[in-house]
Amino acid sequence: MLSCKELKNNEKRYISRAQGCMVGVAAGDAMGDIARDKNANLSQADSFRFRYGIITEMYDGAASTDDTEFTVLSARTILDNKGILTHQNVADSWRKLILGHGGMKARGGRPLYGAVENLKRNILPPQSGIDNVFNTDDGAAMRIAPVGIVYAGDPIKAAEVARFDAEMSHANSGVWAAQAIASAISVAIADGSTEEICNAMMDPIPPNSWLGRQMDKVKKLCDSASEIEDIWSALHCEFYTREHAAVEEAIPEIYGVSRMTQFHYRKGMFWGANFGRDADTIAAVVGALAGAKEGIEVIPESWITPVRQPAGTCLAFAGNEDVVELGTALAQLGMELVD
Repeated sequence: MLSCKELKNNEKRYISRAQGCMVGVAAGDAMGDIARDKNANLSQADSFRFRYGIITEMYDGAASTDDTEFTVLSARTILDNKGILTHQNVADSWRKLILGHGGMKARGGRPLYGAVENLKRNILPPQSGIDNVFNTDDGAAMRIAPVGIVYAGDPIKAAEVARFDAEMSHANSGVWAAQAIASAISVAIADGSTEEICNAMMDPIPPNSWLGRQMDKVKKLCDSASEIEDIWSALHCEFYTREHAAVEEAIPEIYGVSRMTQFHYRKGMFWGANFGRDADTIAAVVGALAGAKEGIEVIPESWITPVRQPAGTCLAFAGNEDVVELGTALAQLGMELVD
């Protein structure tokens, strides 16, 4: 893995990987969402799954969901605060960028709505994440990539800063999962090996927790396999949580897809977008990790153009942002913070 100073000395590479990470979120989100065919307005004949069987391209109609738009929120929050996050400035950012733009619209996760309602009642983090519904789902992990970008090469610091963002809406394993993804992104951008990235994802998670035990299980599952096809069914069945996708399901699945595809962008997107269940988040985070590892050059331009400006489906302000430009700004901030 490269050091922070080595990253700073290669500005072009750092920016490419930051852009790849941000576009990886947006493209994975959009492709995973259409793969699920959950849009009630689509007839069977019009559904992407019915037409294509599997999703391999950024088909017309693909658009961002809350995964991308909350990632944009996290990016804007850390940029506006020069890389320094506190419970207070995260709450202030949510107040300005969510409540100041009419609140949340459609497609948000339950703990995100809960956190916004808490904010209206002046319940601030970490209490806003503790006293909240489904606060162990993947709604913090899905949005945390910008923290890993800014603290590239310093996974411990990335995990530390990620906690302040995550505790706005989540608690316990919902927070540990966000720290795990921020840590892994930090290492991926710094040219970490597959083993180093996977270890970084494991490190912030308490081993004697449900999430820790699930991660140990998926690690052993991957150790036993040579190809992702060998464990594809097990990734679905062994980690499935009924009624609602908790991080104890999503994070091991992200680990499994990413590790077995060696953080290769196109392979990861193929398996992530077609995962089923929470495929928008699975593909968004798999895409973030692979984009951070390989850079924006590996992402087809035809995939970048439709998603670089979010749809504003959930957060109105996000429709005025550009994920490529945000990636550049995050890398530049990261370089400024290096001693």
